[in-house]
Amino acid sequence: MTDDVAHPHDRFMKDMLSRPDRAGMLLRERLPESVTKYLSDDPPEPMQDSFVDERLREHFSDRLFRVKTINGQNAFLYVLIEHKSSPDNKVGWQLLRYLVEILKQWEKENPDWDRLPAIVPLVFYHGAEDWKIPNEFLHLVDAEEGWKPYLLNFRYPVLDLGEVPDTELSAHPRLRSWLGACRT
Repeated sequence: MTDDVAHPHDRFMKDMLSRPDRAGMLLRERLPESVTKYLSDDPPEPMQDSFVDERLREHFSDRLFRVKTINGQNAFLYVLIEHKSSPDNKVGWQLLRYLVEILKQWEKENPDWDRLPAIVPLVFYHGAEDWKIPNEFLHLVDAEEGWKPYLLNFRYPVLDLGEVPDTELSAHPRLRSWLGACRT
């Protein structure tokens, strides 16, 4: 992330997600169990890169983490923070572009690769309106039903802070207060 703070909550987010212990708590509590059960006990390693287009930084910020799985594999967790008052129907398209940029950068650093690393995205939303759009890429594609099994698709979990009761924000008091502050 850059030092330019486009949204008041960016400072909270940048601070919270720059601390591996708290970032790890947030990711473990908010990613699906099918993802977290494979994470090692090592804290996530924050990467310094931002993949959000300059023209979109007023509405989005992001954070990329390198993680280890219980099987010793390297993977990435990508958190996209949406600062809009209502959900953006095209967030799946934005995620795809950022995931491709992450892979392009990774490929430059690993030119002799045999397999790509897994990247699990998470959308963090704290707008005024409820998140009601589908959380998969394919809802954006205008295609015949029979074609869909052959098209690119991925799902992304969405943490909509407006939908989470205060008592369920986090089991960790500091993280719970921080997430509560992001609602305002």
